[in-house]
Formats: sequence, C-alpha cells, structure tokens
Amino acid sequence: QVRLVESGGGLVQAGGSLRLSCAAYEGTFSAYVMGWFRQAPGKEREFVAAITRGGSDTSYAASVKGRFTIFRDNAKNTVDLQMNSLKPEDTAVYSCAARRGTRPVTVFSAYDYWGQGTQVTVSS
Repeated sequence: QVRLVESGGGLVQAGGSLRLSCAAYEGTFSAYVMGWFRQAPGKEREFVAAITRGGSDTSYAASVKGRFTIFRDNAKNTVDLQMNSLKPEDTAVYSCAARRGTRPVTVFSAYDYWGQGTQVTVSS
C-alpha cells in the first residue's frame, strides 16, 4: 500500500507555469506506475500523464502533450508534473495515482491508490 500527497497547486495566469509534486509514503514507490489525472467542475475525471516504474516511458493526453512533462525521482519517492503554457481549460483538481503493473495506462479505474488532489486555477 502507498499513500500519496500532492502539492504545488495554485492560481496562475494563462500562459504561465506551475509544477505539481506528488510524494509517496509507505510501500515501494519504484514498484508503481504513476499517473496524473484531473477533474474540472461538472466534468468527468480525465487522464493527464503517466510514467512507468523506471521512468523510461511516458504517456500524455493529447490536450497537454508538448506543454506538460511528467517525471519521477525514485530516490526521493516523488513524481512531478511540470505544466507550461497553461490555459484556462487546464483549471481542475489534479490528483496523482499509483498502479501496480508495467504500462502507463490512461484509464483511471486501473489505478489502485490516489492522493487527495490539489487545485489548479488558470485565469484568462
């Protein structure tokens, strides 16, 4: 079992940048594929990015590809999401998630553990 805690959310103007961080406690962090998901008010939760256990492979939603970067540090038990060129439509609660397995899947039901989420608001 692993416990996940996100940080780094906040308010930013369109075109700006934010970096989210997710720290893992308990469990073996390097044994999990890690992902970021987001949910805006009135919308379904959607996949943002995922990274394999060793960090060699990543996957991104089309809406964030080229603007967001996911990376992990297994020595520090963290997975970060660097978000650049932010748009108002990126406004959402962002959550990190962990799953057993090897593939950076995009389906939220495939993930076993979730953080509490952090709010990101992008003003126009």
